[in-house]
Amino acid sequence: MSIVSEVYRKTRKRPDLFWNTYVCRPPAAVVVAALRNTPVTPNQITFAAFFLALAACGILLAVPGHAGLLVGVVVFQLSYVLDCADGMLARWRNIQSTQGHLLDFLMDEIKAFALLGVASVRLWREHADDRFLVLGIGGLCCLATGIGLTTFQRRPEIAPPPATGALAASQVRSKSPVKLAIGLVERIAKFLIHYPSYLLYVAIAGRLEAYLLPYVAVNALYAARALASVILRFGRPERPKSSDAEA
Repeated sequence: MSIVSEVYRKTRKRPDLFWNTYVCRPPAAVVVAALRNTPVTPNQITFAAFFLALAACGILLAVPGHAGLLVGVVVFQLSYVLDCADGMLARWRNIQSTQGHLLDFLMDEIKAFALLGVASVRLWREHADDRFLVLGIGGLCCLATGIGLTTFQRRPEIAPPPATGALAASQVRSKSPVKLAIGLVERIAKFLIHYPSYLLYVAIAGRLEAYLLPYVAVNALYAARALASVILRFGRPERPKSSDAEA
């Protein structure tokens, strides 16, 4: 048991979400402690989490009723435990890499697509309401748009240089009421985007729409904001460059 505690202390993230810290990382530490001296790699755990999440989506799609919803979500939570374990194992072995991080991000986004699509189809079947299908299609478009815009803005050719010196200090000190309110809204939105934090509560209540509706809404708002940022930055008229003759 001591090795599990040591793994947990040395590999947890700070800061981290409450759900990760106290719900998912403790069992993930058990997994890492069991695998720490084996040939199993963090990337292999990433793939195991991915396929377990797909199995959960299959259960949600194939098994109707409240029991099917609960079983599917519990399996998805187990997948998320493995999703925490891959990075913890990498930190334990001190083999973190940009490639591993990007692979984990890629698998997470594919899982998000699958869960969103399956949830909309399940709700459509349960309620015989075509609006859930429309909502699912729209949500997938918003999710894909947000991911595409984020990837574009984070490219080294596009991303602005980090603020340094006095500019960085002024940004840290600047905490107007408006910015504090925006920060609070963003924290709530991040909680809703991080659906493993509340998906189990949704399943217990038997209200899958409580995941689908806010998740689609937040992704739509994020995609709109990111698109507006790109348009404002790249849609401005270009200033003519002065030639040597003019100089």
